Amino acid sequence: MTATLSPMPATRFPIRVGARSRLFLRIVFGVHADDAWIELGERPEDPLRVKFGWWPFETTMGNAIHWQIEGPWRWITAIGYRMSIRHRDLTFGGSPHGGVRIDFRTPVKWLLFRIPAIYVPADDLDGLAAELARRGLPGADVRRRRTA
Repeated sequence: MTATLSPMPATRFPIRVGARSRLFLRIVFGVHADDAWIELGERPEDPLRVKFGWWPFETTMGNAIHWQIEGPWRWITAIGYRMSIRHRDLTFGGSPHGGVRIDFRTPVKWLLFRIPAIYVPADDLDGLAAELARRGLPGADVRRRRTA
């Protein structure tokens, strides 16, 4: 009798979709608050998936090499699918509260582009960063702190 290994459960984090952005994101990008998320597999060969509207994103956990918490950002620069012209990194933006940047060893083909990094404004930025660190990825929290 041979034992079969069952796949390890993935860890999912909702992407924060702000109340003021909800209708815009639904109409323009097909994003719904209940199906906007990032999912992390346990092993290097497991998928790292992002669901955000009409165009999902996927690579393997082994392709992720670094993370960094950044933000907060201005609303106008943070909402929707956003791509940096200079670096080609991609944001799945539902809220300006900040995001976790995940860099890749090999750029990931997405639509017509090769994406070297993504930004994910997960509802729990610290929790997402902690899960990436638990999987062995180095990273840092470089958020701008607001001063009163």
